Amino acid sequence: MRSLIIFLATGFYSGYSPIAPGTAGSVVGVLIWWLTFIPLWHRSPAASIALWTIIFAAGCYIADRAEEIFDEKDSPRIVIDEIAGMVATMFFVPRGWPWIVAGFAAFRFFDIVKPFPAGLIDRRMPGGAGVMFDDLSAAIYANLILQMAARLL
Repeated sequence: MRSLIIFLATGFYSGYSPIAPGTAGSVVGVLIWWLTFIPLWHRSPAASIALWTIIFAAGCYIADRAEEIFDEKDSPRIVIDEIAGMVATMFFVPRGWPWIVAGFAAFRFFDIVKPFPAGLIDRRMPGGAGVMFDDLSAAIYANLILQMAARLL
């Protein structure tokens, strides 16, 4: 079970990237969104949201266990939060490479800067839920920016 937790928490080991593990995890998030959520979205948007919700809930548990394994709060190796955050960033966003690049950049910006409430969540919410919810906050900000851009363009 320990190996499975590490495999999933590190985004298929992308969290072991020596340079910018969160960015590497976000790339995995884009790939998962592209390969899984886009095809599923065409069949059932509700199923896509349900799948993401399951992944997010599992991510809270997995991140919590990974913190124990790594003996470190929100270890940089834990990138399941970036994966779920990147997928959430792209919900209801037009398809195409410009949108993917914009979504990726916006999510990474908000994940790094951690505007309210992300920074507060990061500092005060313990365990796997804290790991996951600060990235969800970043994803919501990024998604809102993309939604505004889509309506203006």
